[in-house]
Amino acid sequence: MSAKVLMYCTAVCPYCQRAEQLLKRKGVTAIEKIRIDLDLGQRDEMMARTGRRTVPQIYIGDTHVGGFDDLAALDHAGGLDPLLQG
Repeated sequence: MSAKVLMYCTAVCPYCQRAEQLLKRKGVTAIEKIRIDLDLGQRDEMMARTGRRTVPQIYIGDTHVGGFDDLAALDHAGGLDPLLQG
């Protein structure tokens, strides 16, 4: 059982695409995407929830990982796989 992955993103965000590619390489098959470019209310929700205004903002389970750089650093430090396994 893998942890649920949620990502706030936009259609044309290269960091969102890189984050998705990294997660797929790690075996993640389903990412719940919340498109903040289609629904501005979702942008407000994201900023209130994360304290950040840039995308992507990634949650694995209940853990706010942050953006792509945070995700890549977590992976490099060996912390991403255990988090994905829930």
